[in-house]
Order: sequence, then C-alpha cells, then structure tokens
Amino acid sequence: MERKYITVTALNRYLKYRFDNDKNLQDILLKAEISNFKRHSRGHLYFTLKDETSQISAIMFQSNAVKLAFDPKDGSKVIVEGNVSVYEPSGNYQVYVEKMSEDGIGDLYQAFEKLKARLQAEGMFAEERKRPLPRFPKSVGVVTSPTGAAFRDIIHIINRRYPLASIILYPALVQGEEAKNSLVEQINKANTDKLVDVLIVGRGGGSIEDLWAFNEEIVARAIFQSKIPIVSAVGHETDFTISDFVADRRAPTPSGAAEIVVPDQKDLLININDDLDSLNRSVQKLVRLKQDKYDNLMRSAVITRPHRIIEPLEISFSNLYERLEQQNPAKKLVNYRERIDSQIRSMNHLIVAIENRSELKLVNLIEKLELVNPLSIMKKGFAIVKKDDRVIKHINQIKEEDNIEIRMEGGSAECHVRRVGKDDNNG
Repeated sequence: MERKYITVTALNRYLKYRFDNDKNLQDILLKAEISNFKRHSRGHLYFTLKDETSQISAIMFQSNAVKLAFDPKDGSKVIVEGNVSVYEPSGNYQVYVEKMSEDGIGDLYQAFEKLKARLQAEGMFAEERKRPLPRFPKSVGVVTSPTGAAFRDIIHIINRRYPLASIILYPALVQGEEAKNSLVEQINKANTDKLVDVLIVGRGGGSIEDLWAFNEEIVARAIFQSKIPIVSAVGHETDFTISDFVADRRAPTPSGAAEIVVPDQKDLLININDDLDSLNRSVQKLVRLKQDKYDNLMRSAVITRPHRIIEPLEISFSNLYERLEQQNPAKKLVNYRERIDSQIRSMNHLIVAIENRSELKLVNLIEKLELVNPLSIMKKGFAIVKKDDRVIKHINQIKEEDNIEIRMEGGSAECHVRRVGKDDNNG
C-alpha cells in the first residue's frame, strides 16, 4: 500500500491543534530565569525562559506587557502564567505569557488574593459603607514617610490647588517589617487627635514587596475602623493594594490623592465668578420686574384717580350707616319700652277684669252655698237627727228605745224613742 505524504504546513497545523487542545498546556505556571530579552518597538516582549538544564522561547504581547509592575531584564527570576502553542510559520513551540511577576512574589500574590477574598466576604469593600469626602476640608492629614517624594508632591499640589487647607503629617514607616504597625499607629493617632477632616494614607511606587505593608490585614482594619474618611494612595496607577479596596476612595498616585481631597481654587474662582454673573443677571431681572410693576402701579387708577376708589366706599359706608341706625340699640330700647308699657297696661286691665269676674262668681257661689247651709235651714224650723254620730236620713234607720240626738236652731237635744210611726206611703 502506497503511503501518502503531508505538507510541512499540515504538520505544523496538526501540532498546533494538539498543543491548543491539551488542557495541561493551556494554563501553565512556570518558574524560570529570563535570557535573550528583547523589547519590540510595538511593545511586545521576546525572551527565553530557562532553568539549569532546559530553555524555551517566550513572547508577551504589548496588551499584557503594559500591566507589568516591574521591568524585566536578562537574569530576572520570574514566575509566568500563560499557555504553550506552536507558531506555524517556523514550527517552533513557545510560551505565550499572559502574566509575569518577579520570583518570590507568587506567594505574596496568593496571600494577597486570599486576604482580599476574606475581607470582601466580610463586607469591608462594600461601596454603601464608604463615606463621602468633605468638599472643603480645613485640614488634611497625611500618613506617609516624611522623607519620601510622595509627601512633597502632596504638599506642592495642595498648596497650589487649595492653600486654605492646612496639612498635618503623621510620619510612618511605609516599607519593611515594622511598617504595618507604624501605619496603624498613625491612623489611630489621627483619629484620636481629631485635627483633620480627611486622611491620605500612602506612599510612592515600588515592587510588591515594597508595597506589602498596605496589604496587611491590621492596616486594612485600621482604615476600615477610622472615623475620618481615608483616601488610599499607594504606588503607581497600576498598583492595587488591600488598602485601596477598604479606603473610602482610591487615588492612582499620592499626587492624585492630593487632587481628590481638595478643590482647585481656579475652578472655585471660575464657579464664583459664574455664580456672581448669574446673581447679577437675576438681580437685574428682578429690578426690571419691580420697576415694571412700579410703573404699572403709578399708571393705575389707585394713583391717578383715587376718588374713583373712595366713591364706592362712601356709598357703601352710607348704606351701612343707615342700616346701623335702624339697628340702633337706643331706638330699639325705646320701642321695646313702649311695647312693654302697652303690654303692662293690657295686663292690668286683664287682671281687673279677672278680679271682677272672680268676685261676682264668688258672690254667686256664696249665695248658692247659703241656700244649702244646714244652719240656714234650721232657722226655718228644720232639725238634724243623728244616731251614733251618723245623720239619720230615713225613719227606717231608727227604732223604739233608740237614743238619738236632735240638732236645731240654738242647740241640740238628746232624746229617747218611745215609738216609731211611719207614713203610709213608706210602707
């Protein structure tokens, strides 16, 4: 059977395919030394990675190279992250580097990521807990090295932008083993003194080891617990530390922090002038409106023909006066008095008439009473017979041998009945 050949391009393409699909080659972490280092005019980096017995070509494209925190060179001990692939035109396989750090930094980077994840889970990076910076601080505190360029830059920028603000230095170590304790001590002192409105905590650029004090947990917690708003200003723009995430604001550099904490007097003057112009325009507009209103008022009937205003008022007043006169209490009192006098006279006449009628009625009643008065009847010869204090009205009420009392004109007599005689018509 005849064997078929393949082209070199096909072979290199196949090898590239196998490299690109091997998971073990797509995310590698190498520890090596740099040699044959070259920087292309377009920013790409070409170099060799080697150890005691082997070497491999490597390339780092400009988009990743600009993120480096150090300047690599021949002999640099590094740790690189990336993938291995084949460059088809030459058939060479090489490392495509995505990240690179100086050797010894790998452990620090892992510690950084571990602490960052833990503090973030605690909510120490939450935006809602971060405080606003004062707009016009009277005093700015700076926690940094007194001998570093960072403090001089901060002084220069604040004095240029906003000379009204005073600057208080809280000198601290910013590098080395004792730096973390020094930073914490000065942050706490600024909070105890209560002399500043805002605090800048930072230093100039350097390697990750140089900046490591700002990745310490005790420094992060001191920033978190500060009652004074804090701006973190550590290193250069590409440097990030734990302090940056905890602080109320992050500045890319110490100079940037100075620009953040104070306004620019030039901008303030421009704003003030703009406000003055706006105020003048508003005042002029208000004056014109008031002048127009005054002119209209002076042309109104109130000023030019005041009698036109008074005449209706006089008519209204006259009508009210007439109504008031009609309701005059004195006149009403006279009318009421006359009515009362008339009613009193009528009442007196009525009383006399009632007395006369009552007197006549009384005479009639007396006369009638006299007609039925037993005493008056007795005068005519009649008598009242009683038995046991009861008036005897009929002969049937007495019998022989009864004792009775007979009352007549002039007195009474007690009698003893010897015989009872009855009229024939009474049975």
